[in-house]
Amino acid sequence: MLETGKITNPSGFQTIHFLETDLVLLSEKAIWVKDFQALLISDLHFGKAAHFRKSGIPIPEPIHYSDLQVIEGLIKKWAPTAIFFLGDLFHSDWNGQWEVLIQFMERFAQIKFHLVKGNHDILPSAFYTNTPLKIHLETFRLGSLLLSHEPFPKVEPEMINICGHIHPGILLRGKARQHVRIPCFHFDGKTLIMPAFGNFTGLALVKPESGHWIWGIAQEKVIPILSGTAIG
Repeated sequence: MLETGKITNPSGFQTIHFLETDLVLLSEKAIWVKDFQALLISDLHFGKAAHFRKSGIPIPEPIHYSDLQVIEGLIKKWAPTAIFFLGDLFHSDWNGQWEVLIQFMERFAQIKFHLVKGNHDILPSAFYTNTPLKIHLETFRLGSLLLSHEPFPKVEPEMINICGHIHPGILLRGKARQHVRIPCFHFDGKTLIMPAFGNFTGLALVKPESGHWIWGIAQEKVIPILSGTAIG
């Protein structure tokens, strides 16, 4: 059901072949779905820095602007007709960065923006009125892909669930006790969990089991770490 093929190029991305759909795992922590000309992005958490500043913690706003620059770069490279945000697009309560985010999306009239709402997407529905965003409360079906924010408990046969929420990461150990944590894509056979796109997010170390697949992101490359085998 799942096949992988490595494409050697400067971007270092990896392609998963699922049924008739190719999923390109990008080093920018996004997924390109060529069949639908769609980019998948999860856990941007835009506006989070402003909440920290309200609490007296001086986090600079440019930490989010760099995320928008990455999205703009992806748009220029892949020319998507649709972008799906798989939850936690904006971090909780309103602040002025909401308008910055909406104005950014309005620059790309050729793209349909979708939001599958996550647990941090708590703005009242009125805030989404007259914006480029089309809202989906829980899931959205894109061919054989079931898009959601959190892992969805019921996935039909011949489908996989693509989601975020977990902010998955993997711990790599080297000689002389070196170790590093990197974000990763984690696939357990039915659910493909995306890394958090936003810079201002943490990592939750995953514990892969036999049969799981892991692709780590390091030095602007997507690196296969596990290919359906047990770790260690």
